[in-house]
Amino acid sequence: MATPTTIQPIAVKLEIELRDRMKKLAESRQRSTHWIMREAIREYVEREEKRETLKQDAIRAWEEYQLTGLHVSFEEGDAWLSQLESGQDIEPPECHD
Repeated sequence: MATPTTIQPIAVKLEIELRDRMKKLAESRQRSTHWIMREAIREYVEREEKRETLKQDAIRAWEEYQLTGLHVSFEEGDAWLSQLESGQDIEPPECHD
């Protein structure tokens, strides 16, 4: 949990309409607009961090594929996912060139 020394105020300029919508939402949730803003920013940052991690993983996978040529075909991957979906706990197919 954040302590008073780790929290820094920051100004955010919002359109009046958005500010009013946020106030209505805060009232309906019995929360402060401050809480709504902090929660929205936290969720956004977490989502974007996950998106960036996924993007970097995809770039690394593409670069590895370009170097090695190792891959799993669509059919192999689809069959594996179908087995997982049906409840079978099986290892993924082996990569090949």
